[in-house]
Amino acid sequence: MVTYVSYAFAHDGWANPAVIGVAVFFALFMPTYTKVSNRAELWAANRLGFVTAGRLGRFAPQFAFNLAAFAAMLWGGGLSRGGVAAVGGIAGAALVTSLASQGLQYLGAWLFARGIGDLNRNVLVGLCVNTVLTALGTAGLPYGREAFLTVGFGLGGVLLAIGVLSDLRSIFAPKGGIGLYFGTFNPFHNTHLAIVKRAMAERRLDKIIIHPTLVPRLHAEALRKGQIRVGGLREGFQVYERTAKADVNVDYFPTGNVFLPPQTRRALIELAMGEAGLGDKVEVLFLPEVYEARGFHGVIAEIRKRHPGVRLHALHGTDFGGMMVRSICDDCGWIYPWRILRRDGVSATAIRKGAKGMTPAVVTDVLDQISRNVPEVVAGDRRFRNDNGVLADAGRT
Repeated sequence: MVTYVSYAFAHDGWANPAVIGVAVFFALFMPTYTKVSNRAELWAANRLGFVTAGRLGRFAPQFAFNLAAFAAMLWGGGLSRGGVAAVGGIAGAALVTSLASQGLQYLGAWLFARGIGDLNRNVLVGLCVNTVLTALGTAGLPYGREAFLTVGFGLGGVLLAIGVLSDLRSIFAPKGGIGLYFGTFNPFHNTHLAIVKRAMAERRLDKIIIHPTLVPRLHAEALRKGQIRVGGLREGFQVYERTAKADVNVDYFPTGNVFLPPQTRRALIELAMGEAGLGDKVEVLFLPEVYEARGFHGVIAEIRKRHPGVRLHALHGTDFGGMMVRSICDDCGWIYPWRILRRDGVSATAIRKGAKGMTPAVVTDVLDQISRNVPEVVAGDRRFRNDNGVLADAGRT
């Protein structure tokens, strides 16, 4: 409706078949288009590990999609030829609206990370604003062209510059400082351990701070609203499920719906670090109040307070979760990314489905005890009370 009303009003095409057809096409195929854009970004980021590559991967299908839509409307007489020519033709219009789309979506996510609005709603508002600006800009209406070009090149340019600077920091990073390693660690596996060891050596880090995700903020909000719930346990893992209140347009489980409780994930990381002889080099941080209030942005701010002036490095993989962490760290200022391209076949999803040989020995042992739901879990010289998969420290053996 926004597409139809915006273009019909700006180009005086209320009965134009091309405008109506493109609006209907948007309504029917927007979910598919969104999935294609997401997959293109993830594929490019995972292959190269660079933010710019991922954003260009997303840009390519968006540009092609917008180019086809403008060509169809121009051919069908639904666009002002003079107005379109004033923004560089259909190629220029597709370029600017694609840049503006990415910039406004990034702005929506940036606001959400700071406690303003809902992520999906913010992105939707950004897309609607972009649609209106594009319609006005391609019609040559007063100030419409200027606003369209300013938002497109302004926000799109800022987003591209942030990505390029992030990639340059990852390539030309200095040595020394503290590594930050955030993620679900669901569970902690061999690749996580390899990342810690390799980053420590390559960046000559003084130490690494690991902070596992508690209840992911997306899940915490959905749980509060009754849109999802913990439906049960599967071998010690909590299984989340949608409820009748769930929004059909929201992907509540982008990284899966099976989670170890956060206390258990923390214990597994500590045990794995101890087994690897890295207990004095790795700090497992657990700040539930800070994380619940401000997410990893708040955790990073707290770490900076505790270590003023210390150089920070962000350790991350190149999958969905890893690049999300990279984006958060980029939002928080001058942090040096350290990426590892995942090519080893180790998968937390496979582990949760029963795959063996992918976790450190102590993690394998504890997961086996949890799966049998023993009342007390013993690992090395430590004991834990086990309450349906939630481990609580019970002291030394």
